[in-house]
Amino acid sequence: MDLFQLEVFLTVAREGSFSRAAEKLYRTQPAVSQVIRKLENELGEPLFDRSLRDGTLTDAGQVLQDYAQKLLNLRGEAREALKELRELHKGRLAIGANEFTCLYLLSIVAEFRRLYPMIKVTVTRSLASRIPGDVLKHNVELGVLSFNPEEPLLHSIVVYRDELAFVVHPRHPLASAGQVSIRQLGAESFVAHNVSSPYRAKVLQEFKRHKTPLNMDVELPTIEAIKKFVSMGNGVALVPGICVEPEVARGELVRVPVKELSIERELRLVYRKSASLSHAARAFLKVAESMASGEQERYLYRLDR
Repeated sequence: MDLFQLEVFLTVAREGSFSRAAEKLYRTQPAVSQVIRKLENELGEPLFDRSLRDGTLTDAGQVLQDYAQKLLNLRGEAREALKELRELHKGRLAIGANEFTCLYLLSIVAEFRRLYPMIKVTVTRSLASRIPGDVLKHNVELGVLSFNPEEPLLHSIVVYRDELAFVVHPRHPLASAGQVSIRQLGAESFVAHNVSSPYRAKVLQEFKRHKTPLNMDVELPTIEAIKKFVSMGNGVALVPGICVEPEVARGELVRVPVKELSIERELRLVYRKSASLSHAARAFLKVAESMASGEQERYLYRLDR
């Protein structure tokens, strides 16, 4: 039993005639009769009373009529739902990010929602080290990383360029310096992030290379907490530049260049190579690409692999 057979059956029942049903379906009457006969053989029940000429349904035919109409209605709903997905009137998009990389998403998500308000966007917070696995396990469709995952099963698109920022309280002695050297930081008390990362390792390496102590007297679990603590006048910090743009603009923190610490990192959108991206995900990548073609100099769109 297939949907075409049910469509023929419903047409005959609605028209009350095999010949009129054949005209509606652009088929010959023998072809319509053959479809009905095959359906009856499969079900093991007669569907029409052959002793009458008005296409009267048997009891079995009446039962099947209700179910057949429901199935064809479901087919119509499925087609409409798929059309809505294609036209981005419905759907969802799941993205994995951490506290830092989520900040890149804010402008992209805002523009995406402006263009496609019916798409639900969920950003799941995760440790950066777990995001490649979340993408490969289909937990999320896209991931945002601040490092190259070196995962052959993932596509990687570089979308943003950020750099490490040294920030102090506005009344800190170094706040008025146009630039400082790494050796000047040996006496400072740093507020550090207690999550290991490749960039923390790079900072440690640079301080060691310049024979300068790095005093991490306080470690906090979030960048937000670090910014708040420093803005209260406690210590200094090295954080991603994108994370402190609002505080620097409001004068709550001062960003001071460190001559030997020019550490840039590129943010990437990653997704499965084997995946057929959803319409929503493809639209999201187009928004990210259009952001890179605008005036924002830090936004990029470069397929790394």
